[in-house]
Amino acid sequence: MTGTLLVLGGRSEIGVAVARRLAGREASTVVLAARRSSDLDAEEKAVREQGAEVERVEFDADDLAGHRPLLDDVAARHGSVDTAVVAFGLLGDQARAEADPAHAVQIVHTDYVAHVQILTELAQVMRARGSGTIVVFSSVAGARVRRANYVYGSAKAGLDGFASGLADALHGSGVRLVLVRPGFVIGRMTEGMRPAPFSSTPDQVADATVAALRAGRNEVWVPRVLRPIFALLRHAPRALWRRMPR
Repeated sequence: MTGTLLVLGGRSEIGVAVARRLAGREASTVVLAARRSSDLDAEEKAVREQGAEVERVEFDADDLAGHRPLLDDVAARHGSVDTAVVAFGLLGDQARAEADPAHAVQIVHTDYVAHVQILTELAQVMRARGSGTIVVFSSVAGARVRRANYVYGSAKAGLDGFASGLADALHGSGVRLVLVRPGFVIGRMTEGMRPAPFSSTPDQVADATVAALRAGRNEVWVPRVLRPIFALLRHAPRALWRRMPR
């Protein structure tokens, strides 16, 4: 991992934490892509302090037509996108989504449809070059969808399946996809919510992600204990499962 690191979701706490850990030795340039990129002063400073050059670009994940032009523009100015961290997402409001179809569709569009678009574009660009790394953040919410957050969970379930299949399709191409499945993450997105058991912080997720990148692992659960737990929970009776909290 050298050269240019693109963070799609440049305001994401996890995305910036990963960039900070890779900046300098493993990424000489970090491109932070987000809406209102002029407001990324703190994120840029945090990454620049680790020894990388930092650029900001406008990126609206829901503007599907803008995905490929963004990738082409970054590649034209920096030679290539060597590592892409796909870190955007929308938690949404489950209660609102159950009453407002437009909000439900908004969550699924951002958390699934927009991911399918950008991941496919990234795969095409990197496959043509024969190298590159893509980091995708799924969630244990998609491991088995719960009634308490089924709109968000269903989008993550779709993303998890798509990313897993894409990783297999990229095998042997020189392009690597790393799929990260965090549990409840205590951060801005979940502010005001009661943390679930085995919660983690953005820094802990970033540590596990970067460790997987450096060790050559292509899947990582954060924390690791969630993998055997969900292997069992997949078989929990449905009458019990529907009562599970977020």
